[in-house]
Amino acid sequence: MVTPTTYVIRGGLEGRERLRVLARVMWPTTSQLFGEVGIPSDARCLDLGCGGGDVSVALAGQVPDGSVLGVDVDATKVDLARAEAAAAAVANVEFRVEDVMDQSASAHETFDVIYIRFLLTHLPDPAKALQNVRARLAPGGVLIVEDIDFTGHFCYPHSAAFWRYVELYTKTVQARGCDPNIGPRLPSLLAGAGMTDVAIHVVQPAGLDGEVKLLCPITLEAIADAVLASDLTDVDDLNRTVDDLYAFAQAASTVLSLPRIVQSWGRLPA
Repeated sequence: MVTPTTYVIRGGLEGRERLRVLARVMWPTTSQLFGEVGIPSDARCLDLGCGGGDVSVALAGQVPDGSVLGVDVDATKVDLARAEAAAAAVANVEFRVEDVMDQSASAHETFDVIYIRFLLTHLPDPAKALQNVRARLAPGGVLIVEDIDFTGHFCYPHSAAFWRYVELYTKTVQARGCDPNIGPRLPSLLAGAGMTDVAIHVVQPAGLDGEVKLLCPITLEAIADAVLASDLTDVDDLNRTVDDLYAFAQAASTVLSLPRIVQSWGRLPA
């Protein structure tokens, strides 16, 4: 799905905790998206790049007569997702380790709904990935994608640490051959994969307090290894930027945003 050479954010248990925060911040807009698209209660759903399974489990609650399969390349996150779903007694969700770039991955299964969030930005060939995804979508099924446009950040007042973070993230992802600003491309990517009735929304969580502000320094910490491997800065500068960004995020009067997020969806002709 994404290899260690392209994915810039730490995986495993540490990565799972970041995804837990991200899921809480993103759920209001993602749930609105699901409501707008309309997901039947008996839909067979696939959550590609499911991470720790937060959206998979939430989606399972919306399809009580259907099922959800969450897949991710990170075996540690998949194991954690299985354990958490079992502890919550969610019976209609399953998790597997799979790679979206592997054409043979469960090709015999088709789904009514396929959801992909923050995955295509980490792939050198997102168009090829969506061709593989199309093979798993049932005729008349819907493909839903959310991804980032890192150019769309904002903060108030000006913070040198914030804009340094945006610069480091952008250059680190680009150094891996991937696109941190893929969001505006999503409608054309979906159309290129054969989707019709393609639609688009743009959302952007931001706040004066809470976890939405902390995601910036948390993410910078999570990409530290990739930043240093790309020779974009040194440890002292990186640590100083993280500390300054935490201080800015924790100040009561500041405003911090996530990147602009593009939501796009389309249907495979019946």
